[in-house]
Amino acid sequence: MTADIFLLLFNLMLILLSAEIFTNGVEVFGKKLSLSQAVTGSILAAVGTALPETILPLVAILLHKGEAGHSIGIGAILGAPFMLSTLAFLLIGLTVLSGYISKRRAFVFEAEIPTIKRDLIFFLIMYSSGIFLPMLIKQHIVVAFLLVFCYIAYLYVTFKSESGGILHEEKLYFDKIFGKVLPIKRFETLLSVAQVLLALFIMIECAHGFVSTLEHVSLKIGFDPLLFALLIAPVATELPEKFNSVTWTFKGRDTLAMGNVTGAMVFQSTFPVSVGIIFTDWNITGYALLSASLAILSGAIILGEIFIRKKFSPLTFIFSGSFYLIYALIIIKPF
Repeated sequence: MTADIFLLLFNLMLILLSAEIFTNGVEVFGKKLSLSQAVTGSILAAVGTALPETILPLVAILLHKGEAGHSIGIGAILGAPFMLSTLAFLLIGLTVLSGYISKRRAFVFEAEIPTIKRDLIFFLIMYSSGIFLPMLIKQHIVVAFLLVFCYIAYLYVTFKSESGGILHEEKLYFDKIFGKVLPIKRFETLLSVAQVLLALFIMIECAHGFVSTLEHVSLKIGFDPLLFALLIAPVATELPEKFNSVTWTFKGRDTLAMGNVTGAMVFQSTFPVSVGIIFTDWNITGYALLSASLAILSGAIILGEIFIRKKFSPLTFIFSGSFYLIYALIIIKPF
């Protein structure tokens, strides 16, 4: 048990470290290409961290044929938006609260409201369409292609929208380490990509190591495997987005922090959902429908506050994030 706890802490430490390296590399890359905060956070960082975890449902659905493979795939597809719109929101809100208590920042978000508003509008429209339209329309493939088209439209709108530039203050970490012996400046853009990919690889490997060790500990203490699959395992796939956003939030780069999550929500509500709609029976009921509904409700609450107050509060993020706890209690109750 002592070795397991050490492995948990070791993997968690490496995830935090790689999140710092990832965000630094993304900022430098965005700055070098003169990209806006919206594009850097909602597209580059979001898709970069979301793509690897998208492989899980694709493999489950396309390679592991049959009902079991489809069930695992659908669970993974629906788990991503749910974790992002609940647990990730909760962590961002708590990070702001922690920064406020430690007097490192104010208890407000300094984010570009139009960027987050646009992300949430696209997410709510596309995810609601992906969940509920197949219940009404027999031609599921039409819904799938509609979602893909909408994401392309989202990319176009995000690139064309007004957004501030990257307020980059730190040197590339590769530059700090190798700058004195290698001509880093000549290849800084390329090296920033290498740094991002390395950090992403470490994050993903350590996230899976974290969950494997946690599963081992859970079995030792008699934790139900089904509860583990429903509540704990999906957390690992979203660890990169969560820790990247926590890192940016601590630094006061709120647009990047929230864009990383809301942009990933938009991506996860389109391409993976399209695959599920086309290659499975896509019969969303029970706990799956509950998680999708809570994800939509969480996003709607924050978007509603933006429309009413023209801003959003960390308390709202904490409240919306608490839906994960509600979901956990509902699932645990039968056990």
